[in-house]
Amino acid sequence: MIIEPNIQGVVAKNAHPEGCEQSVLQQIEYVKQSNPIKHGPKRVLILGASSGFGLASRIALSFGASQSDTIGVSFERAPTAERTGSAGWYNDYYFKKHAQKEGRVAINIAGDAFSKSIKEQVIEAIETYFEGEVDLVIYSLASGVRPNDETGEFWRSSIKPIGQSVTGASIMLDSDTWTEQTLPPATEEEARATLKVMGGEDWEAWIDSLINSESISEGCKTIAFSYIGSQHTHPIYLDGTLGRAKVDLHQTSHSLNLKLANFSGGAYATVCKALVTKASVFIPGLTPYLTALYKVMKQNGTHETCIQQVQRLFTTKLYCGSVVPVDGERLIRIDDLELDAKVQETVGSILRDMNADNFAKLGDYEGVKQEFLQLNGFDFEQIDYSQPSTAD
Repeated sequence: MIIEPNIQGVVAKNAHPEGCEQSVLQQIEYVKQSNPIKHGPKRVLILGASSGFGLASRIALSFGASQSDTIGVSFERAPTAERTGSAGWYNDYYFKKHAQKEGRVAINIAGDAFSKSIKEQVIEAIETYFEGEVDLVIYSLASGVRPNDETGEFWRSSIKPIGQSVTGASIMLDSDTWTEQTLPPATEEEARATLKVMGGEDWEAWIDSLINSESISEGCKTIAFSYIGSQHTHPIYLDGTLGRAKVDLHQTSHSLNLKLANFSGGAYATVCKALVTKASVFIPGLTPYLTALYKVMKQNGTHETCIQQVQRLFTTKLYCGSVVPVDGERLIRIDDLELDAKVQETVGSILRDMNADNFAKLGDYEGVKQEFLQLNGFDFEQIDYSQPSTAD
């Protein structure tokens, strides 16, 4: 069938298989031509492996000089006769296809990474394919819901400010329109539920399970991806429910670091640059900031995609020597180019002038929209979208 993008608001309802494969191939090509990852891990577990930083990490480690074998956990929608699968489903499929061509072990486990049953499947897979141990655990989950195994109920995250209402703008990607909205402050219950979903509790539960099952190798590291942002995003992000959850994630890295010290390893929260991801486009007020940031950083030649950031993470931070470079709070910072003072000054100037009539002109909305489409397999010049998909 011929597949055209179906976008509702900021949600892509379908994906193009060949386009998703093209996205995977482009990332593979990038890491093969980049500085090699030296002394990298050989057996890697990625929790949230189907898109964004999780997928990019899997590609960088498998196809870079590290040549890692991987187990990836994802919760994605498979294709049916009536509809396409999710982009993440195709990403997993094509990653495995190309990884196996080059002799890598690539195990895809489909299911909810929050669940006890998936933890058990993963531990069994580690025993079967990795001789019982992993060298690196990447925590890259981006979910709005987490089940409570004890009660059968669910915690649901809420993207809201804390303490006071915040008014901001979002750009609807289906209609290319600017929408102002005011978010009321979160209740304490909403803030607590968001922390349960997006904080560090599940990350720690995973590492505890792996330690208890003797699945942690000597020197094993674990990382979780985070974001702090600039003053322009703090009201809705750092000072809101998301920020509170990320602070908890950062604190969890310290307790996990003590546990992994017993294996001569370490745990780190990795603070990334703002990017267009399936999760980030949901955050009210972030799309105007992204359009301004992309404009400035592309003009400066410092813009990085997911794959470029994780390649820099592995080559200059996590596997660059015996000591991992961190800031005063033990965070790995790869958001340094975004937070450059001159970059933020220019971004702020653009945002002050940006409105519903000029956002596409003042910022790089075209680039933001293209990245969103390409996340779902669309807008690749190598693909003839007028022809029916022939995906295998």
